Amino acid sequence: MTRPATAPSPHAWYTVGVLTLAYLLSFLDRQILSLMVGPIRRDLSLTDTEFSLLHGFAFALFYTFLGIPIARLADNWNRRRLIAIGIAVWSLATAMAGLARNFVQLFAARISVGVGEAALSPAAYSMLADRFPREHLGRAIGIYSSGVFIGIGLSFIIGGLLVSSLEAAGGLYVPGLGTLASWQATFMIVGLPGLLVALLMLTLREPERVASGHAFDQRTDPSAILAWIRRHGRMYLTHFLGFGLLALLFNAIMAWAPEFFIRIHGQERAWAGTRLGLIAAVFGGSGIICGGLFTDWLSRRGELAAPMQAGLIGIALLTPFAIAAPLVADTRLALALFCPVLFFSSFPFGPAASALQMVTPLRMRAQVSAVYLFVVNLLGIGFGGTATALVTDYVFRDGMRLHHAMSSIAAVAGLTAIVMLWLSLRPFRRGHGEILGHPG
Repeated sequence: MTRPATAPSPHAWYTVGVLTLAYLLSFLDRQILSLMVGPIRRDLSLTDTEFSLLHGFAFALFYTFLGIPIARLADNWNRRRLIAIGIAVWSLATAMAGLARNFVQLFAARISVGVGEAALSPAAYSMLADRFPREHLGRAIGIYSSGVFIGIGLSFIIGGLLVSSLEAAGGLYVPGLGTLASWQATFMIVGLPGLLVALLMLTLREPERVASGHAFDQRTDPSAILAWIRRHGRMYLTHFLGFGLLALLFNAIMAWAPEFFIRIHGQERAWAGTRLGLIAAVFGGSGIICGGLFTDWLSRRGELAAPMQAGLIGIALLTPFAIAAPLVADTRLALALFCPVLFFSSFPFGPAASALQMVTPLRMRAQVSAVYLFVVNLLGIGFGGTATALVTDYVFRDGMRLHHAMSSIAAVAGLTAIVMLWLSLRPFRRGHGEILGHPG
């Protein structure tokens, strides 16, 4: 059956709200590590590069590789239950990170966080695509995706305040566990409430899978998916690489943003956390919603490549700000420049996700989304923060040149992403036309 042209139901918007809360929580648990660079490096005797492996690579290792088989499950099983299980797993893993006593134990806990979070986005994108007509999908995914930046903002604010206060108190005594270091206690405090969100997820109704009428909707085996991707290879390749490089730029900057203000500008941890947190929540959250609204506006005007155009515009506006922000000597001006960095880095992420739902047959959506997330997260989460650390440690060989490393990676990744998305416009129009039944 095909979806009638009706307005989304109240339960559809409730679904958006619960999924957004889950996404917010995932980034809170994922990014809280950014405010712990100093205490963890001190307690575990780590270099910037070793810390970056905990922040990115450990999380991305299983998050990326398990995403595809979990997404295949999402295309054929109950998605709300799958997401609820994932939330419970990553929340417990975050809390268990608070018991880590060495690098290996913390690395293993971060891997487990990635395993749980791999269940969320492919299934969430698929659920939203079945709840909303094409004309409203950009807005719905934009709201859902705002959870990224609200979660990052809260992780900076909560992390900065918690770590600073717990450092001043000399840690936290927990009966049966002894005295936990500031970063250990923080992991436990932010991890355990996620179990309540897992229960909330079960209040959603599993949406009926809505077909586009395309023949590929009826085939879910891997050979059919590979055949579809090969047929539209240029469309998917330029999409994955363009937005993957955006993710690399974003993580290269934001994984080290609090430490940048602490190390380069001499600010306190709580100062950096609260200010960056508010900027991420306000400008990042509004940017990603604006990206979705702009995509919907272009779609209503009949533009088949609407999400790709929105993504291209966002990255083109982002790149100069991302290059300049780390290089500014004045602290207030540097902080002000992070406002457009967060706004324009978030602007393309909603369009990136909605684009795939528009050009991918029904029972491939979660799996193709997982391939996209595989590329984006391997480049972004897995390598973004580490790229900055590697350039700092092995190119400039000076921790006090962290800002030069951030700016250099922003330049290379941003300019290359612009080229990739410009090349994606024509093949995307053809692919979207095919799904709609009028190729060309």
